[in-house]
Amino acid sequence: MSEHFRTPSRLPLFPIALRMAAHRITALLAVVCAVLGGAALITATGVLAESGLRSQLPPGRLGGADIVVAADQEYHPDGDLPLALPERARIPASLTGRLSGVPGVTVVVGDLGFPAALVDAGGGVVPTDDDPAAAGHGWSSTQLLAHPRVNGRAPAGADEIAVPAATGLRTGDRVQVVAGGRPAVGYRVTAVVDAPGAGVYFADATALRLAGRDAAHRYDLIGLRTEPGAGERVADAVRDRLAGTGLRVRTGADIGESVAPGVGSARSLLILLAGSLGGIVLLITGFVTAGALGVSIAGQRRDLALMRAVGASPRQIRQLAAAQSSVVAAVALAPGVALGYLLAGRFHDMLADRGVLPPELPLTVSPLPAAATVLLLALTVQISARGAAWRTSRMPATEAVAESRSEPRKTSTGRTLTGVLLIAAACALSVTPLLTRTVIGASATSIAGIVAAIGLALCGPALIRTAGAAAVRRLRPTASAPTWLALANVRAYALRVAAVVSPLAMAVVFVLTYTLAQSTVLAATAQETRTGTLAQYRLSAPALGGLPAGTRDAVRKLPGVRTAAPVGSTTVVWPYEMFGDPDVESLPALIATPDAAGVLDLGVRKGGLAGLTGATVAVSSEVAGSRDAGLGERIRLVLGDGTRTEARVAAVYDRGLGFGSLIVSGDLVAGHTTSGLTQSLLVRTDGTATAARALADLTASRPGLALENTSGPASGGKQDTPPEVWINLATIVVLLGYLLLSIANKLVAATAQRRTEIAALRLVGTTPRQIRAMMRREAAVIAVVALVCGLLLSALPLALLGQGFLGRPWPAGPAWLLPAVAATIAGTAFLTIELPTRQALRTAPADAIRAT
Repeated sequence: MSEHFRTPSRLPLFPIALRMAAHRITALLAVVCAVLGGAALITATGVLAESGLRSQLPPGRLGGADIVVAADQEYHPDGDLPLALPERARIPASLTGRLSGVPGVTVVVGDLGFPAALVDAGGGVVPTDDDPAAAGHGWSSTQLLAHPRVNGRAPAGADEIAVPAATGLRTGDRVQVVAGGRPAVGYRVTAVVDAPGAGVYFADATALRLAGRDAAHRYDLIGLRTEPGAGERVADAVRDRLAGTGLRVRTGADIGESVAPGVGSARSLLILLAGSLGGIVLLITGFVTAGALGVSIAGQRRDLALMRAVGASPRQIRQLAAAQSSVVAAVALAPGVALGYLLAGRFHDMLADRGVLPPELPLTVSPLPAAATVLLLALTVQISARGAAWRTSRMPATEAVAESRSEPRKTSTGRTLTGVLLIAAACALSVTPLLTRTVIGASATSIAGIVAAIGLALCGPALIRTAGAAAVRRLRPTASAPTWLALANVRAYALRVAAVVSPLAMAVVFVLTYTLAQSTVLAATAQETRTGTLAQYRLSAPALGGLPAGTRDAVRKLPGVRTAAPVGSTTVVWPYEMFGDPDVESLPALIATPDAAGVLDLGVRKGGLAGLTGATVAVSSEVAGSRDAGLGERIRLVLGDGTRTEARVAAVYDRGLGFGSLIVSGDLVAGHTTSGLTQSLLVRTDGTATAARALADLTASRPGLALENTSGPASGGKQDTPPEVWINLATIVVLLGYLLLSIANKLVAATAQRRTEIAALRLVGTTPRQIRAMMRREAAVIAVVALVCGLLLSALPLALLGQGFLGRPWPAGPAWLLPAVAATIAGTAFLTIELPTRQALRTAPADAIRAT
């Protein structure tokens, strides 16, 4: 071994790293937990991102088609990811004739979908696998099903239909059908179709009449069947014929994209979700991993210093620290990555259960997220380990050995200054909610809190050393020995204390800012919606795909009804310029008519809702100024089916948080939604019981209608809370669990490394009881400092958030949150210090010193 130290360039780093790791198992367990949790979180985020980019739906009712031609249901901005267009776009009917002449094509089917629902004898809607807004099809569309089993014959008359086998109906049965927005009519079942995604099938002529389409653009898509083995050749020929039309030709696994255009928006949501989670996950993972490695390598400073004394170069010291950390990280990476795939699956199931994602949209599982996780964490571990060993490696050998049992007397001025600057930057970022009263403005609160917590981690040692020195100077002579020792340790080992306080404070900041930012936005949104909704009731028909014709007139004739206005929602793409650069946003838009002025009070600042006729829109004041969309201005929009249009701004309103940034007129989107039906009615009454009973009786007399009180919680349990709340809650719980587990392991490791200190105290006469009392006081100091720092760092962002959104300098949120956070932080600090201390006291002092 001495030969190696005489020639440092040949130092066997890997065996030495393994031997050093074997003697520091407790400290390295903190690194293992940090890397394992980080690998799980990064992998899960990567799986969500990849699924948003590559996931494909099963073909469903198009499983029998070899080629599908449909409109492009995406908007493609320059230099950015495509944006989904969820409203079904029509294609020219003449294409069926053009494509039937392509060599190798055996069947050409023009498919159309329109609202259709079956009604049972009790007036309830019979569910089917298809979307009720497009469940009705012509019989010819059954040729696109994959191996359908048909019992019966094709419907031929205007009162005949074929139904899915899942309905339980049989041939010859009579059933009421609400189709194309018409009142329920009786039909006779002539066939039962058993196939994935089967809908309600009418005679082709009947389907065309019920859909009410323009003859030139009657079809949603065209399906082709080809000769065996000719699929790709025919697809290439079809693409050549359709070049320049903007239509998409899909084959194989891509066919599922044509079943429901709204799935594209679900994939976009996964990309946005992964993007929003990715930043905070990487930030917290890097912070926790770097902290765990700092504690681990700090416990080996004496070993590294002795190696410097026997000839190891600074570079070899850093390589040794990095090699040891990489070995430990490699142990945790494999189970962490596997856990990440499982976590992504559970998260996907939660999103599907909450209605955020269609259940049939699968996750894409590939090695890419795992590879990205390994690269990111390997880089993090290497940089963090080398940074933690940098000071020891650069010091002269004698100074390194002398300092290995203590901490530097002075903290880095650059580090402290950087921390102060980060805290100042976080304070500046906290002003954002006062400038923009949007969800993006609220998200700045959480980011400001985390940035401030990182600043605390950097300047924490200087602050704690200063505070500890001040506390010792003011300590009374009558103070007990454990109290004096605890405060002396805080002052002398400020780096060690700061390494524990900082992540605990980050946990406090993270929970408070993320939770209260969310609850404040929800409270402000609910307040605006409640104040701005004059109507007492909402009448809708989700099971029918839209309200049947005549519903509005029937409601208006009821006693006590003052007005009833149709409303709905769609998605539009808004291209605009920001600071001279082109930008684009996809946003939900409320569909309204001039009658909305009687049921909604949007806080109109300029213009009026009565002007929502023709190609007009209303915009919120938050975006009107920044996008040159003032009253009377014309803005460019892309409607939900891809139609490009221009609209005039007819009103500017203040309550954009509750009603969205954009409201489009019913005339503007007429013919550009999937169902073409009114989605719901807002009904304003005189408030009497007579009006309420009349509405309830009308709802009960017409199958598929649903009545909802706008002033109370929505029915349906989990629909009461927006799905994004559940997403954020799950994210907070997972990240908080990771933070607390990593902090607990770090505290355990830091306490276990103090065995020599505890043994020395016992040898000079300190009793085990006094040592436990000292450690408990240190735990109390750590918990109190972490809570105070966390609260101070959260106070300004949350106060400005409350002022911006609620008009008061405090946020909205559950009263139990702060006590729960305080109890969790205190419990974590006490347990993770008390238990290792008791374990250390079981070892004889002489044996503990000899072991080091």
